Amino acid sequence: MATLEDYSPQVRAEVKAVREVVANLHRQLIKWNLVVWTAGNVSQRLHSADLMVIKPSGVRYEDLTPQSMVVTDLDGNVVDGTEAPSSDTLSHAYIYRHRPDVFGVVHTHSTYATAWGAIGENIPCGLTMMGDEFGGPVPIGPFRLIGSEAIGKGVVETLEKYPHSPAVIMQNHGPFTVGKDAEAAVKAAAMTEEVAHTMWAARQLGDIIPIDPADIARLNDRYQNVYGQH
Repeated sequence: MATLEDYSPQVRAEVKAVREVVANLHRQLIKWNLVVWTAGNVSQRLHSADLMVIKPSGVRYEDLTPQSMVVTDLDGNVVDGTEAPSSDTLSHAYIYRHRPDVFGVVHTHSTYATAWGAIGENIPCGLTMMGDEFGGPVPIGPFRLIGSEAIGKGVVETLEKYPHSPAVIMQNHGPFTVGKDAEAAVKAAAMTEEVAHTMWAARQLGDIIPIDPADIARLNDRYQNVYGQH
């Protein structure tokens, strides 16, 4: 089995940088109230090798350091680290193998998004910000048990049906988000919880007014290609 010492200095340098990024981004999960205790995880894939950096399993967020992050290959085999990797490692690895455009994956159990997962219902697209960020509803993925590639496969299959969404809420489990890097995936996780909460509140007030699909497409195109700094 390969170890990190078998990789080039360029790869080892990227691992060091990504460990810093991934460790710091876990603090954002706490900041935005997306996780409790040890639940949830962030990973980022390397550009220089088929490796990823992911949170160790069952370690409290305040105890996470760059050095405690675990490096695995894209089959989930540990390449470097003293801790066991997250129980979701095989699912993160599956997503990276089947989505070459994805370099960041996040899983949370955020309250309102997970509530939609408990009833197995897509979050309907009733906000322009949902058109912007998700290009439609936030979809529900199938029920899958933890500890294998099954969740990752469910995420990939669901995103094939909703190609503009960076988020899937796995039924009876919680949201998984993807992005061009781990920071983008963390942003998507925060946005998922925000719209989950707002659309839940809207349901308490009355019927949600759907946005026309053509308008959703225009919103998403503007947000992805015009909004912000380029």
